[in-house]
Amino acid sequence: MRTFVVVTFSSEGGSASQIVNRLMDMGFETTFGIHDFVYTWDKNASQDEVIALIEDVQKKLKGMNVQLQFATQ
Repeated sequence: MRTFVVVTFSSEGGSASQIVNRLMDMGFETTFGIHDFVYTWDKNASQDEVIALIEDVQKKLKGMNVQLQFATQ
């Protein structure tokens, strides 16, 4: 199971390297293509676990002025 993130950066927000480092510190990996980052679960995550991960990302990037789009497969 994987959770993907697409990040839309703003010139008024944090630098790309700051955002990348924060997400990588959380266990995300960069990827190419439709999605910017992927989090690979070591098991099938529950809906509550996915929501908790998304909330953690929101907290970690608060004030960075980015827009986020998530998809879990």
